[in-house]
Amino acid sequence: MTDRQVIVANIDVLFIVCALDFDFNIRRIERYLAVARESGAEPVVVLNKADLVADPAAFVQKVSQTAPEAPVLVMSALEGAGIDQLGHYLSRGKTGALLGSSGVGKSTILNSMMGLELQETNSVRSSDGRGRHTTTSRALVPLQNGGAIIDNPGMREVQVWCEDESIDAVFDDIEALSEDCRFSDCSHTVEPGCAILAAVGAGAIDGERLGNYRKLQREAAFLARRQDQRARLDEKRRVKQITKRFERRARSANRGGA
Repeated sequence: MTDRQVIVANIDVLFIVCALDFDFNIRRIERYLAVARESGAEPVVVLNKADLVADPAAFVQKVSQTAPEAPVLVMSALEGAGIDQLGHYLSRGKTGALLGSSGVGKSTILNSMMGLELQETNSVRSSDGRGRHTTTSRALVPLQNGGAIIDNPGMREVQVWCEDESIDAVFDDIEALSEDCRFSDCSHTVEPGCAILAAVGAGAIDGERLGNYRKLQREAAFLARRQDQRARLDEKRRVKQITKRFERRARSANRGGA
């Protein structure tokens, strides 16, 4: 069975929180960006735990190259540095949500914003930097300026549930180059005259970025097929139920006439 799992609804801003330790993964950020585009919320990338790295600017550059249209905030929630940046996106009537893996510091960010221990926090495992999944429920917290923010449990896995347009928006550099491919139905894998493969060969596009683009497209296509299959089965069951009701009424009418 294929069902959409709603993480949060009716938000204006999605804060994609990543930690500058073991958690940082640009491919995962691309996945979150596609989810944000599909939801209609404004994506803002939050790079937390800046105190753990010598050069946070290098991480900002990586994100900006991948998503030049998304703001990137750098902070250290544990030290309270940079937290006030979030308030610029949460004016009166605006609602934001914190989304990211376990252990990236979402609850610490919320606590630091409010100056209170609203959410329980825990340290990551020193062996691999994985979070301990401390937050188990969502919390909507009103802000003094009239905005609101939602803390979500850590995401173990995020599967895209997107239209092609949402994925294309995240990989607009690849989409733009595809118009220069020799074949209109180019799969960007082995075809001669593929502008995208040429760009990868020249170092203009990261090969891993292209691979993630293909992966997200495959996931979206698979889910679309599953949804179509489910819709057909649901329609078949509906028609079968209607037919059975008519047959029962017909039998009942025949017995009454007899």
